[in-house]
Amino acid sequence: MHTIQSVGGQASVRFGSDGVCLVSAIPTRGFTVRTSQTEPTTLSVTFSGDRRESVITATTEPEDKATVRETSW
Repeated sequence: MHTIQSVGGQASVRFGSDGVCLVSAIPTRGFTVRTSQTEPTTLSVTFSGDRRESVITATTEPEDKATVRETSW
């Protein structure tokens, strides 16, 4: 299991031979959370707050990794 921190919250994911799965997503106060997974190998967790968004993307292709993108406007 891997826990990834962002400004908007934290997500815990599990990487496996069949893909990646969400264990938990906990938003920071003032943020909401939504998830999307259109295929087993890629999962996105989006935390949205006032004029700010944090997107955590976890994938198993080509290797197990997670990235964080922070955006504000």
